[in-house]
Amino acid sequence: MAVPFMYSYRTLWTRKLTTALTAIGMALVVFVFASIAMLAEGLEKTLVETGSPENAAVVRKGAVSEVQSAVTREQAAILETWPGVATNRDGNAFAAKELVVLISLPKRGTDKPSNVVIRGVSPVSLELRPQVKLIEGRMPRAGTNEIMAGASITRRFEGAGLGETIRFAMRDWKVVGLFDAGSTGFSSEIWGDAETLMQAFRRPVYSIVIFRMRSPDKFLEIKKGIESDPRLTVEAKRETVFYEEQSRALATFLRVLGTSLTVIFSLGAVIGAMITMYSAVANRVSEIGTLRALGFGQASILAAFLLESLFIGVIGGALGLIMASFLQFLTISTMNFQTFAELAFSFTLTFRIAVQSLVVALGMGLVGGLLPAVKASRMNIVDALRTG
Repeated sequence: MAVPFMYSYRTLWTRKLTTALTAIGMALVVFVFASIAMLAEGLEKTLVETGSPENAAVVRKGAVSEVQSAVTREQAAILETWPGVATNRDGNAFAAKELVVLISLPKRGTDKPSNVVIRGVSPVSLELRPQVKLIEGRMPRAGTNEIMAGASITRRFEGAGLGETIRFAMRDWKVVGLFDAGSTGFSSEIWGDAETLMQAFRRPVYSIVIFRMRSPDKFLEIKKGIESDPRLTVEAKRETVFYEEQSRALATFLRVLGTSLTVIFSLGAVIGAMITMYSAVANRVSEIGTLRALGFGQASILAAFLLESLFIGVIGGALGLIMASFLQFLTISTMNFQTFAELAFSFTLTFRIAVQSLVVALGMGLVGGLLPAVKASRMNIVDALRTG
């Protein structure tokens, strides 16, 4: 015979204070776990959405980021005429030869410097990135010291506002446009004319070649052809894959950090749950004896007390998730381990993270309530009734 489900639920509210304190302890653990998982998810989402599955990215073989890559002018010219490259409405190759370098700029309000990506773009770069929208001003003119800044850069760095001037590469560069790239990495970049920037930085080579594939489903064929050409020392990747790899190191670090902190903090929450449940057992000895005398077996008593502990876990998990969900309204910035540039991104809560967080909460409830439940189930009927 099983103890009624509502029995376990109602007995929680006879100890409102201890139940609340235990649930809050679990909620804080879930909050830490969920927030760091959301951080890693937001980073990955930002960089994956930076690329397009229709585009291919070509970099120097072995380069793990655009900053470390070098594609010569001769190689770029070969790639522009590659059979798998699509053409735009003007009949020109739908390919962009780009330069990517890092500069250090002071942040607004603090003067603390941080690395920022400068991207030298081609005329078709904006067409290849439909997520990038010019929101104010105009595009930089080729051959001039004009640049446009991403929305995140404008908010956070000195001199990056419309009409302001930034000095780097021994030149003054005027911000003539602002662009918004949504939740992508491009919002944390400054764009200018590739040829002008190459002269300013004295870089004779491009960093990356991006092109729209004529048939995206034939990517492997395109990749094999490019990488087997003896004139080229490059490798091709889908643009989405290329930018996803940029987030791998930092995302892995965040997930390891989150798991480690969760394990450490959960020990305290488990001990709190255990104390709460032991207290419940001690205060309900006669009640347990009565249940046993009425015919409820050891398994039923065990299940009833475990269910109480799991209820506390559910309450704590739900509370922690609700608190973590508000982090989605925040945007933070950090240095990307792969590119060493500052990247702005938001916390992202997914169904997978919500499920994992609830599993963590239920796990704490299960572990914290197991020993007290076992003790309650093993009580002798006569001794329990006599004690009562």
